[in-house]
Amino acid sequence: MKKSSVKRVSLLLLAAGFVFCANAQINPVTTAIPFLRISPDARSGGMGDVGIATTPDVNSNFWNLAKLPFTKQDNSIGLTYTPWLQDLGLNDVYLLCASGYHKIDELNSISGSIRYFSLGSIQFTDENAVELQVFNPKEYAFDFGYTRKLGDNLGLGVSLRYVSSSLANGSIGGTVYKTGTTVAGDISLFKNAPNENGEGMSWGIALTNLGGKIGYTDDALNKDYIPANLGLGVSYTSVPNESSRISYSLDINKLLVPTPPVALNANLLTAADSAAETAYKTQSVVSSWFKSFSGGNQTQLLQASAGIEYVYADQLFLRGGYHYEDASQGGVKYFTFGVGLKYNVITINLSYLVPSGNGITKDPLSNTIRFGLAFDLDGSAGGTTTPTAEPN
Repeated sequence: MKKSSVKRVSLLLLAAGFVFCANAQINPVTTAIPFLRISPDARSGGMGDVGIATTPDVNSNFWNLAKLPFTKQDNSIGLTYTPWLQDLGLNDVYLLCASGYHKIDELNSISGSIRYFSLGSIQFTDENAVELQVFNPKEYAFDFGYTRKLGDNLGLGVSLRYVSSSLANGSIGGTVYKTGTTVAGDISLFKNAPNENGEGMSWGIALTNLGGKIGYTDDALNKDYIPANLGLGVSYTSVPNESSRISYSLDINKLLVPTPPVALNANLLTAADSAAETAYKTQSVVSSWFKSFSGGNQTQLLQASAGIEYVYADQLFLRGGYHYEDASQGGVKYFTFGVGLKYNVITINLSYLVPSGNGITKDPLSNTIRFGLAFDLDGSAGGTTTPTAEPN
């Protein structure tokens, strides 16, 4: 589908992690490869994008790998399709995710996943609107993870991730662009609900995307931070009867990326501004994680998600949720709803993000339906997994 180059280039900049804000009071923390922060599964997408401490499933790879030892099945795979920016009429922009895991024994599990983000087709032009070339930007990430059960109710997970981001290639406007690549890792902890029937409190901690910067040119100083993140989650599950289960979940996330400097004069870049920008870009990755906790009002840098899931007979799933972001970081807020259906070894999940906000506060997934499938390869029936205190 043919689209204007202005719209496509704006989309490209969005994918690269840049935000244009008319309000000078807004100074959002931005990163490259922000597709790693898009909710990668329809189940969590229906609960306001919570997933750190929810009941374990095949998509735990994306949220908290340490949950995998507490799944019912020994083998499972999942697929999710997420349209992107449908409200702008862009039908060739989407996120595809696939995940799977295998329990080696009662204590050890391995897993893998892939995320592929297609940004459609972009027509590049010069300053005189002369068409230069058409490019199809795309990004993907491959994960491999290992999880170890440390006790009846405690799990530890680690994973390694390779990321490739191809936003432009060749010489454009005198600058030679290339595919950006980097390597990152996750480490996570999960405390399972203590009761045998799954009732009780679970919690999780996840440090994700801990890795090097990424660059799109040969300029060593012109590299961007990736979305390193600290996530804390709690979930309480009640079991009112043998057929029903209700879970209430809350996630708090904070980017481990320092706040960028604000220009002293918006119309003129001073020497002090240049020095501050250079210092911001050249600090080490590890020091940047710690500096992300200093300067400004740190409570404004937190994102919160709350969700609820009702499960009937391990076959029907009803979900709802809410996501909050402070106005200083873009002010994106939205409600979500979701439904799931389990039949034999297949689970179908759908989620919908209610349209809200406008301009920079409008979520790219607004008015979007996400679709997911999960397959239990053991051939046993059952719904979304229920935690158990007994070793698998």
